[in-house]
Amino acid sequence: MKSTEVCILGGGLAGLTLALQLKHARPDTDIVVLERRKGPAPDAGFKVGESTVEIGAHYFCKNLNLASHLHEDQIRKFGFRFFFNDGSDRIDQCTEVGVSMLLPTASWQLDRGRFENSLMAHAEAAGVRVVMDAVVKKVELDEQGGLHGVEYEQGGARETLASRWVVDAAGRANILKRKLSLAKPNAHDVNAVWARVEGCVDPNTWTDNEAWLDRCTPRERWRSTNHLCGEGYWLWLIPLSSNAHSIGIVADQAIHPLEQMNTHEKFMQWLSVHQPQLHADLCKPEHALIDFKFMRHFSHDCKQVFSKHRWALTGESGVFPDPFYSPGSDFIAISNTYITDLICKDLSGHAIDMHADIYQQLLFSFHENTMTLYQDQYALFGNAMVMPVKVVWDYTYYWALLAPLYISGRIAHLSVLARLRGPMEAASRLNLLMQPVLRAWHHASQFGAPEDGRLLDQYKIDWFKEMNRSLTDVLTDAEFIARIESNINTLTRLAAEIADVIRARSPEVDLSALDAMFAKAEAPAAAPMLGAVWYASA
Repeated sequence: MKSTEVCILGGGLAGLTLALQLKHARPDTDIVVLERRKGPAPDAGFKVGESTVEIGAHYFCKNLNLASHLHEDQIRKFGFRFFFNDGSDRIDQCTEVGVSMLLPTASWQLDRGRFENSLMAHAEAAGVRVVMDAVVKKVELDEQGGLHGVEYEQGGARETLASRWVVDAAGRANILKRKLSLAKPNAHDVNAVWARVEGCVDPNTWTDNEAWLDRCTPRERWRSTNHLCGEGYWLWLIPLSSNAHSIGIVADQAIHPLEQMNTHEKFMQWLSVHQPQLHADLCKPEHALIDFKFMRHFSHDCKQVFSKHRWALTGESGVFPDPFYSPGSDFIAISNTYITDLICKDLSGHAIDMHADIYQQLLFSFHENTMTLYQDQYALFGNAMVMPVKVVWDYTYYWALLAPLYISGRIAHLSVLARLRGPMEAASRLNLLMQPVLRAWHHASQFGAPEDGRLLDQYKIDWFKEMNRSLTDVLTDAEFIARIESNINTLTRLAAEIADVIRARSPEVDLSALDAMFAKAEAPAAAPMLGAVWYASA
């Protein structure tokens, strides 16, 4: 029987990045990756999850040393961009949220086929044994300290592999989740449909308004993850380096049932009503269809992801919240970092019982906090008066806590995390209160998108831009803790300002719980956190 130290089920994004990270941390580790694909991944029509944000981008670029590939073979992202244009045929007359220039901390749009082929080449060069055309048939876990057994089929022949560690990175095949009954109900009832088409779908071609086109430097809105937003849904536009574009609708089942868009014909019909300019663009012959797929109720939880008995789940095998802010690669980065630490500790002869429990608690906490940004919030996604403020709030919450924890290399530093426990719990509580307040504000406000063509430019918010830039600062532990506390103060000041605007314009919204938190906080700054344009007609 063949044997190894680490068997990774699945040679996709989560599995290959874990293999690389393990090789960087402990080069002598023997690793086998079992991948059911028979050959190289195709360009474009392969997998979704093509947009990265700061944690995932840092993980790929810095932790895994993939900067050359990212700069040469992928697309530097022009940030997130949001248009509140449901039903409109004049994108230049709709509210736009985004940056007029690139923010300092980089992220990328990924052609997943090209990226995963590159990852596989890097993994094999590092000494990882990748077994292609390998279909996992059975996993036997030994919880008494012995080796686990993995049975797989390759080319019609059955093979068995003994391994000290088994990590399920096989995505929605859910190999260990099904075997161990780890699935956990999730009330976030949202579906997705998507297509890849040839060519570049550029919103700049939808208008000849020169002043509008000139608002971005360079004139390259197409490089953004463009969100076209309406009540109960949002639609992504993501460019791929293979000269293709990824287009997907994510919608609340109660507002836009999957049955209205689960074929390409229905998808196009739905676009003709809700996004007529995109529909007209996609009807052009240069945008030939590459593929079309859908997924029902994609968000999912898990009862357990790390075990002291030397197994783990990562990527979509574990938990997945919602793609609105592109957190998929972030959670791969965090989960893989914890798994790498557990495996290195175990292979060095150290007990992992405590760390497995703590890392799981941390990952679940990050997941649960991220879910609050989406759960029951889709109804307000088309509200051009409330949603821009929510976008800034959500970004600030991410950049204040989770992003700096990971990028600074402290996501697994328990001594620092222990010292930050109080401030982090306070920030979490603040966000838990803010999300229903934003939802109540939406219900109290007059729903609709002002036809004013305003650009709400995040690049011009000085503190916001500085929070992005400072993510890569190198700090001592004491300086880092002070930075996080300062970030939380910024978050609190923003919450107080938002509450004051709501109080003045929608007095029926209950703000008592938020007000109780402000009683212990510093007084709001004299200068506004956001300019008046951000609250226009809100």
